[in-house]
Amino acid sequence: MSGGGLITLLAVLVLIVAVLRAAQAIRQDRAIGRGTEPGQGHSVIESHYSSGGAGGGHSMSYRIPRDPQTYAKLFIPKDRRK
Repeated sequence: MSGGGLITLLAVLVLIVAVLRAAQAIRQDRAIGRGTEPGQGHSVIESHYSSGGAGGGHSMSYRIPRDPQTYAKLFIPKDRRK
């Protein structure tokens, strides 16, 4: 087998493994489900960024309502809210 043929074969095998792994991840994700259960209170999402330098970076916390109606109201423009 020539060098080009071997590289092509390895590339195809890597592609097949990647596709199979993606399919497995999708199946597992459907079984587990995504998001949080609706309810009262908030979910907190923390975001951290570090530029790698001394003292550089940024941290943020977001409070997301667990109630679907309250969450949806966040997307209504302020001049249209009642």
